[in-house]
Amino acid sequence: MPYEQKFNAPWSRQLKWLTALATLLLLAIPAILMARAPADPPTIYQVSIWLPVAILALSTLFVIRGYTLNGNTLYIIRPLWKTRLSLDGLQEVFADPEAMHGSIRIFGNGGLFGYIGLFQNKTIGRYRAFATDQQRAVVLRFPERNLVVTPGRPEKLVALLEEHIRSQ
Repeated sequence: MPYEQKFNAPWSRQLKWLTALATLLLLAIPAILMARAPADPPTIYQVSIWLPVAILALSTLFVIRGYTLNGNTLYIIRPLWKTRLSLDGLQEVFADPEAMHGSIRIFGNGGLFGYIGLFQNKTIGRYRAFATDQQRAVVLRFPERNLVVTPGRPEKLVALLEEHIRSQ
């Protein structure tokens, strides 16, 4: 791959709704608690007010803004940093809109600004997801791990990664 390729990370309708509802809930909880707060609230009450806001703020840092393919590396673009994923040992790549169906979240985020973290299902097994639209899923298989990303042009990413596999 002689040059850098950038891919956007479009959000599915489902992700937009989940994020909107979760955001509303995470902002409503502190608003209700503050409106009903006693004159001198205990520490646990104050934590209950600020914890949902902190969860929302921290979650925004992990938003997937896009993907960049550069040589032997796939970067997940975040608001303040890039997550670097080496393509060493990539054995297989394919687009599969059903790839994430039936998945169980082991650790991570299942719908607030993305589907990010460690998941497992019968089809792929255990995998790490950096997804915003499950219908655009691209599965990357390595000897010891599996990844799922959801670029705006899945077929283009698959073609570039197949070329990478052939050139290894």
